[in-house]
Amino acid sequence: MAKRKVSDRHEYHKEAPVPKGCILAIGGKESKGDGDLKDIQERNKTFESEEILKFFVDKLPGDNPVVVLVPTASAVPDEMIKMYQDAFAKLGHKHLEVLDIRTRLEALNPAHLEVVERANGIFFTGGDQLRITSILGGTAVLELMKERYTYDDILIAGTSAGATALSTPMIYEVKTKGGFLKGDVRITTGLEFIKNVAIDTHFIERGRIVRMAQAITTNPGCIGIGLEEDTAIYVTEGRELEVLGSGLLTIVDGMRLTSTNISEIGSGEPFSVRDLKVHLLAGGERYTIKTYDQLHL
Repeated sequence: MAKRKVSDRHEYHKEAPVPKGCILAIGGKESKGDGDLKDIQERNKTFESEEILKFFVDKLPGDNPVVVLVPTASAVPDEMIKMYQDAFAKLGHKHLEVLDIRTRLEALNPAHLEVVERANGIFFTGGDQLRITSILGGTAVLELMKERYTYDDILIAGTSAGATALSTPMIYEVKTKGGFLKGDVRITTGLEFIKNVAIDTHFIERGRIVRMAQAITTNPGCIGIGLEEDTAIYVTEGRELEVLGSGLLTIVDGMRLTSTNISEIGSGEPFSVRDLKVHLLAGGERYTIKTYDQLHL
């Protein structure tokens, strides 16, 4: 049997489908038109009230589109539901349904599938991203969301923890403030709407560059995306990004890092890394995620 050339390998693999759906990942504290971001408005000339939520509503596909709100991440879901009901009502959008899943047992209810089928847009609120993954992970309702994102014209959005959960790997806890000690950054599998991408939020406000650097140093085949508050990325075709909002997007790229001691030091020791590439992108900028086809047979 003739030896197969490396260049011929793709003939034996089915290409990963390009998702028809789009993603809007928000860094948290997005403007809701209630004067909550006066400090940003006074300092930042590019600030536009409700810019991101207006963008979300404008990009919803279909006539009279239905938005499904998922407050699973929140410890105060009733307050979260009321806040977004008011925010969308101000924008003139009243077709809002709530997928109010608070426990793993509730997530297994097949009635939730009908709600997801009706959705033109799905919006994950903030809170704790580990609540989202531990409650929804592996369920039929999440698989239907991902199936619809892959094959249907649908908009999947998340803010704060809801944005962090959209990616894989997913940062869910940091023991020290900076995350500069090996083992301090805890990572698990996210919802996997975007693979080989780690999303972190409140990025500049909470000084999260070092913890992202550790996450990417241990996973250099991934791209780190740091979203500042009132800042978002709109993702099409699973990899084409557009930056929105009043803050900055930080890209951390470790694919060509030249050295790190992360595998040689013990837990609790500071890590070193050289030649991480960092991009800072303001609203209107675009970026293509450097990902590779998933070579699953």
